[in-house]
Amino acid sequence: MTSSPGILYLIPCTLGDTRAEQVLPQHAIDIARGLKYFIVEQPKTARQFLSALKPEQPIQSLHFATLNEHTAAGELAGLLAPLLAGEDAGIISEAGCPGIADPGAELVNLAHRNGIRVAPLVGPSSILLALMASGLNGQHFAFHGYLPIAEAERNRAITTLEAESAQRKQTQLFIETPYRNEKMFGALLAHCRPQTLLCVATDITLPGEQIRTRSIAQWKSQPIPQLNKRPSLFLLLAG
Repeated sequence: MTSSPGILYLIPCTLGDTRAEQVLPQHAIDIARGLKYFIVEQPKTARQFLSALKPEQPIQSLHFATLNEHTAAGELAGLLAPLLAGEDAGIISEAGCPGIADPGAELVNLAHRNGIRVAPLVGPSSILLALMASGLNGQHFAFHGYLPIAEAERNRAITTLEAESAQRKQTQLFIETPYRNEKMFGALLAHCRPQTLLCVATDITLPGEQIRTRSIAQWKSQPIPQLNKRPSLFLLLAG
C-alpha cells in the first residue's frame, strides 16, 4: 500500500543573531524540532539555526539536502523523494521566509504539482516588516530584488521605478548587497525627485534596527545614515 505524501513545511528563520524565540511562535519551533529531513540553502547555517532550537534528534542524524541558485531544475524531483515516500520535510532559507526572494519557490511549485501539502509557518519577512513600518502604500507594492550593479544601469532602474511608482501609486521595494548600501543610498538621493518618499529599513528585528521614512529633500538635509555592511531594504513612493 502506497503511503500518503509527507508535508512540506516552510520554516522561517531569524534575520540575524536574534534568538528564535523572539521572532518565531512556539508552534513553528516545535515543528522544526521534530523534523528529520531539511532542504536548505546553506547546510552550515541551517545546522546552526536548528542546533539553537534543540531538535528532538541529534543534529548529526538529521539529513540536509541543498537547494540554492546553483541547483538545476532536474535535481528538484529528487529533493521531493522523501516526501513522496511519506516523510515530512522542511525548507529553510538563509534568512526570513522560504519562497520569498529565494529559490525555494520552484520546489514549492513542484510539490503542489505532485499533490504534496505545503504548510507555511509564521515568521519574520524583512520585506513585509519593512513595508509595515514604512508608512508607504501597503495596498499596492512590488518587490524587485537587486537592482543592477553597473552605475548607469542602476541609475536608469531607479528612474524607471520612480516613474512607475508615480504612475501606479505603487511602493517599490528593493535590496542591495550590504557593502554597497551607501552607494545605493547616494544614487537614490541623486536621481529621485525631492518630493519622493524613501524608507530605509536596516537591521530589521536586530538590536540596531532603524526604519526611517523621509522625502528625498529631507534625507539630503540630514546626516547620511550608517548603512555599510548592515542588511537594509529600500522602499520608495513617488508623489
